[in-house]
Amino acid sequence: MAVDTFTERELDEIYAFAVQLGKDAGKLLLEAAQSRFNGSGQGAQAFEEKDSAVDIVTKTDEDVEAFIKTSITQKYPSHAFIGEETYSKGASRAYLISPTTPTWCVDPLDGTVNYTHLFPMFCVSIAFLVRGRPTIGVVYAPFLNQLFTACRGRGAWLNETQRLPLVRNPTIPPMPANAPGGCVFSCEWGKDRRDGPEGNMTRKVESFMNMAAEVGSRGGKGGMVHGMRSLGSATMDLAYTAMGAFDIWWEGGCWEWDVAAGIAILQEAGGLITTANPPEDPLTAEIPEVRLGSRLYLAIRSGGG
Repeated sequence: MAVDTFTERELDEIYAFAVQLGKDAGKLLLEAAQSRFNGSGQGAQAFEEKDSAVDIVTKTDEDVEAFIKTSITQKYPSHAFIGEETYSKGASRAYLISPTTPTWCVDPLDGTVNYTHLFPMFCVSIAFLVRGRPTIGVVYAPFLNQLFTACRGRGAWLNETQRLPLVRNPTIPPMPANAPGGCVFSCEWGKDRRDGPEGNMTRKVESFMNMAAEVGSRGGKGGMVHGMRSLGSATMDLAYTAMGAFDIWWEGGCWEWDVAAGIAILQEAGGLITTANPPEDPLTAEIPEVRLGSRLYLAIRSGGG
């Protein structure tokens, strides 16, 4: 079956290209990191601040994005390209993903803060969108040697051999009956660190408390989750939700390149992703399909069925 305007053969070729490109870009990330702890590079990775002290860019971000963009442009000159660093340097903040032009959406180094500290949770994230919809996703964390890949209709995979989610036999375990109790919940601190009710950090801390507190506490909001995790990379949060290691991921403020590849992988693994805006009536509300550019997301791992 063709996916929109692409035949299966064409999509298979693009998928294979994306996977190899992810491996090659990840190798560049790893080599740049190794040059530091092997003594052949800077001891501390130099970086520049963008919008805040935790929104930073390194030369590695820019070099790897340039490599990815050149590779794609040479192979598929008619495709559009959106990369985090290219976009950040532009004056416009408009939504740039076309509903008609096949588009590559790339974060060359998701988890830049982690990378500068040599914390291993960083990756390259490459998504291919058809009609604005994440169709192919490649997320490669070279320090961990973890390669997550997916193409619509072909499943999601870890290191090209293990189908996701990991726990499948005899069946994918359902979500706990008292969810979010018994779940592992993932969320990042984010870039907005304003200390006040107008900032996202205040809202997130309140949510952390609600999720972690014992059942019945905090005015009945206590969720008693098993644990909360912050990897420092939204892309890897989504990949781990696809893997089944995380049950729930919630995040606000994400850009398209933060989530596009992870969405493709999560959906092919049977997971659900939607907006995190609460409905007026939870009992009757329908779950809307995820929309890139919404900036606020809620993801849930596959629950079987």
